[in-house]
Amino acid sequence: MVTTSEVAVSVTIDSDLHLDEIIAELNNIASIEVEKNQTIISIVGNEIAKTDAVLTKLFDAINEIPVTMVSYGGSHHNISLLIPREYKTKTLQLVNKGLFNL
Repeated sequence: MVTTSEVAVSVTIDSDLHLDEIIAELNNIASIEVEKNQTIISIVGNEIAKTDAVLTKLFDAINEIPVTMVSYGGSHHNISLLIPREYKTKTLQLVNKGLFNL
């Protein structure tokens, strides 16, 4: 997962096996912050990102969850959220209820 803004680039990696080397390399060009114990939850569907009010429904459903990062717009078929790992089950339950009435 990658997100960008005017002043920052946020990246996720799936293993911290080479994290020290990555940090050392990036420290030459930027300041680095590391947040561990995160998980990615993705909502996938045919042009889900274009579905009316899907973002409103999604964020209304998970308003109690501390979202670390959002990836949206790179694909019309995927919305991804980075959240602290301890909120994974609760987030999945809230997304299912808020978006799919399950």
